[in-house]
Amino acid sequence: MRRERQGWVFCVLMAVAQVALAGSCPAWSPVQAKQELAALHDRLDRWNHDYRVNGQSAVDDAVYDQSLARFAQWSRCFPEQAPPMPRHLADASGTVRAPVAQTGLAKLPDAKALAAWMRARGNRDLWVQPKADGVAVTLVYVGGRLQQAISRGDGVHGSDWTTKAMRIAAIPKQLPHAPARVILQGEIYWRLPDHVQSRDGGVNARSAVAGALARAVLDDATAAHIGLFVWDWPNGPADMPARLAGMRRMGLGDSADYTHPATSIDEVERWRTQWYRHPMPFAADGTVVRQGHRPPGPQWEPAPPAWAVAWKYPAAQALAEVRAVDFTLGRTGRITPVLELVPVQLGDHRVQRVGVGSLRRWRELDIRPGDQVEIALAGLTIPRLQAVVWRTAQRAPVEVPDPHAHDVATCWQVAPDCRRQFLARLEWLGSRQGLQFSGVGTATWQALIDAGKVRHLLDWLALTPEQLASVPGIGA
Repeated sequence: MRRERQGWVFCVLMAVAQVALAGSCPAWSPVQAKQELAALHDRLDRWNHDYRVNGQSAVDDAVYDQSLARFAQWSRCFPEQAPPMPRHLADASGTVRAPVAQTGLAKLPDAKALAAWMRARGNRDLWVQPKADGVAVTLVYVGGRLQQAISRGDGVHGSDWTTKAMRIAAIPKQLPHAPARVILQGEIYWRLPDHVQSRDGGVNARSAVAGALARAVLDDATAAHIGLFVWDWPNGPADMPARLAGMRRMGLGDSADYTHPATSIDEVERWRTQWYRHPMPFAADGTVVRQGHRPPGPQWEPAPPAWAVAWKYPAAQALAEVRAVDFTLGRTGRITPVLELVPVQLGDHRVQRVGVGSLRRWRELDIRPGDQVEIALAGLTIPRLQAVVWRTAQRAPVEVPDPHAHDVATCWQVAPDCRRQFLARLEWLGSRQGLQFSGVGTATWQALIDAGKVRHLLDWLALTPEQLASVPGIGA
């Protein structure tokens, strides 16, 4: 995938933020708003610099996109305090002018939006491709020989990658049966044999190839890990079937084979699922739908065109804002910090809480309300805290339980400072690890405690059916 970090992305995200995040402006003073926006702006600039110049990705791409969307939302909420748009490509332009602009792609949020886009084009002459997760390149061939390789840069000017391209076996040095001049656009990716996107995720493949190409010298061993997916031929034939046939004649059949006709959203979803759940030679973070007929290459601009869009796969990571920090007390006295989050969608799951693990880890991370954290799904179902993405400028106080006040020998009965540990003991007692009570959970034990029926660990043994029936929430 290409990180399309330019002004057009900001505009798209502004529109998305206005729809998806309407009415969710932070309750900040102008002073705090200025602090928070400036801090996020600087962080985005650092991430962009690391990615474009050093070939390092400090955060997952989905987290970057969500952070940029957060900046767009906050800028809408506080326009007077907002700094200028982050300089997405300030360090990336290079000095070599590309013969055809790299356009980038607008990202549609779901199948409904893509279906509407397809209907607006009559569901005709549309083609679907995997959205390879690598770095974009322009290749120029003259007389069938590779003459130039240019990085994406700012879409108009890029870096000269010709010397490095000559060391990459996957990039053809000669094209048989080629016209006099051929311009190809594609993705340089990190080879991942039998990669299953739904199972493996992105596995930092983009960072690996970006880092390799950022080095002064590309060694042979690293070059052998790099592949090429050609996704367009800007100066090729006007219609897609002719372009694909020409690519096959030039020995680019492996790339052409990933482009399929799609006359309905169902066909797009079929290929999308195929590429998501079955082995591929590269990581892909979504699908691309293109019109076969589009303007000739010289008319392209470094902005998302009307004739191609992307539909990304569900993010494997999500950016979430911390609402509050809670602490649970276990039966042995162990304190576990839990983050209450502004709800976020992660795959098929709506996540509102995530555990930190231990009190020591929470202290090391120093997570406070207002901080932004990265979460992922462990085993596809359990939310897991990955990292603190950034911290709010104003640190809210958090009341932390005394870790020395409780241990394995405390709280065998109800007491002012023992309600949580005592309840945890009862929960464990009735669980699968204990006596395996059917239908007895936290709410039942809490009701018995609130009604004064259980004050010691074994009081429930003496309760009569009549006493149980008198407890609100238990009796009829």
